[in-house]
Amino acid sequence: MTLNTIDAKMLSKMFLAGAKNLEHKKEWINELNVFPVPDGDTGTNMTMTIMAAAKEAAALENPDMMTLAKAISSGSLRGARGNSGVILSQLLRGFTKGIREYDEVTVDICADAFAKAVETAYKAVMKPKEGTILTVAKGMAEKAAELQEEGVTDFTTFIDEIIKHGDYVLSQTPEMLPVLKQAGVVDSGGQGLMEVMKGAYDAFLGKEVDLSISVDVKPVASQMSIDAQADADIKFGYCTEFIIMLNKTFNIKHEMDFKAYLESIGDSIVVVADDDIVKVHVHTNDPGFAIQRALKYGALSNMKIDNMRLEHQEKLIKMSEKEVASVEEIPAEKKEAGFIAVSVGEGINEIFKGLGVDYIIEGGQTMNPSTEDMLNAIDKVNAETIYILPNNKNIILAANQAQALIKDKDIRVIPTKTVPQGITAVINYVPGMSGEENEAAMTEEIKAVRTGQVTYAVRDTVIDDKEIKQGDYMGIGDSGILSVGTEMEDVTFQMVQEMMEDDYELISIYYGAEVTEEAAEELRARVEEAYPSCDIELQYGGQPIYYYIVSAE
Repeated sequence: MTLNTIDAKMLSKMFLAGAKNLEHKKEWINELNVFPVPDGDTGTNMTMTIMAAAKEAAALENPDMMTLAKAISSGSLRGARGNSGVILSQLLRGFTKGIREYDEVTVDICADAFAKAVETAYKAVMKPKEGTILTVAKGMAEKAAELQEEGVTDFTTFIDEIIKHGDYVLSQTPEMLPVLKQAGVVDSGGQGLMEVMKGAYDAFLGKEVDLSISVDVKPVASQMSIDAQADADIKFGYCTEFIIMLNKTFNIKHEMDFKAYLESIGDSIVVVADDDIVKVHVHTNDPGFAIQRALKYGALSNMKIDNMRLEHQEKLIKMSEKEVASVEEIPAEKKEAGFIAVSVGEGINEIFKGLGVDYIIEGGQTMNPSTEDMLNAIDKVNAETIYILPNNKNIILAANQAQALIKDKDIRVIPTKTVPQGITAVINYVPGMSGEENEAAMTEEIKAVRTGQVTYAVRDTVIDDKEIKQGDYMGIGDSGILSVGTEMEDVTFQMVQEMMEDDYELISIYYGAEVTEEAAEELRARVEEAYPSCDIELQYGGQPIYYYIVSAE
């Protein structure tokens, strides 16, 4: 097959196929996360980013190159989530800049667009790191330039060679980032980019691919339907799924005993045993208990835990916002300063609200909000200066991207990487100081906050020379794993010990949705005994997945 040009119709088909291929592979890409935490989200973030663009592209009936380019660029920019999603959106933005002026794309135009994509993405990242999606993109752009120099004009050869080289560069990412090599994985963002390329190439070759993109517009919900949704009672909050890879006997008696145990902690139970594996599904308030019992029979894979209450709450919020949007509102009086915080967990939300935060974006570690979410929040805060607290290192780029899109308000992104840093930032705001002065002061103060978070491992691995087994508890610090073990309280206490410095005066402990107040009080007493000169604060955070969030300063 020889083809020297690609028109808008073919490019649209290729883009949609690439987006769908990434969507199909997102869970696998999530599992490539270096840290074996239950919220690996690179695949999800990249998928939600590209699908936002795909929906805009699919809505075009007979696009020309300019309208297609605008749809892809605008959709991905606003839908960008997480660092990987923002970088992907910038790659798409740069690429579409390189093609939008043409009716058809040639190899020369495409090679130049690849270079523009990489240039745009690298500019968007303050400290680009090699061994990531950026490196894979750069490798493909360099190969495109090489093929252009050689005089290649046929797209079949051009795309095939670029994908082969991209796969090679991806395979080398563990040699560039030791943490990838130690964990035994390639870069997840780079893998996601390759899945987009491969899906697009399949469509180019005429293979049968799934191009179905939902572009339906849902009607505004009535108050009656919102009330009905709100009245729904979710007894067990976490939808938990996994597969047990059996290494012990699992007969009918074992199956009945296991089901009986799951029934004691949840409902909606499905246990299907087939030779060497057991498929498990349960709704429970204690996913860790189900996981610990399952580990008695073998190793776990394909783990997935969804917070149904959070999803339900987000649905209600969206329904309510649509309802409110249809009613004329009296605008609030403009304030000197407003705050937007990304947060998760009922208790943490209340802490932020109590400190004067105007708008809470539900998200954080388990679901990174998009640039569009940031823009919507900014629109709802009537203030001269608005401070955004991402509270997660994977959300800062999306906040920066939203900031760049706003021209009529003074937006200040405080680079808070954790919830405790966000709390410290708000506390250190000084009324009367300029936005620039407050931004500098808050940014300086958050540097003094050290944070640790406790969760569990979803696979066996070795990180920071620590051997981690599936189901182990892990204490994760600002720059690595601080503690690992089978007892949650011991792991948390050891994490605190690793975090502490001689001059620290305050330790704050936020316990999550799966931790009882009694257990949290016991931990508090243990920490207080070990550090009698420190003030110890214990507060209910209500966060999912992370049993404890601890800060020291």
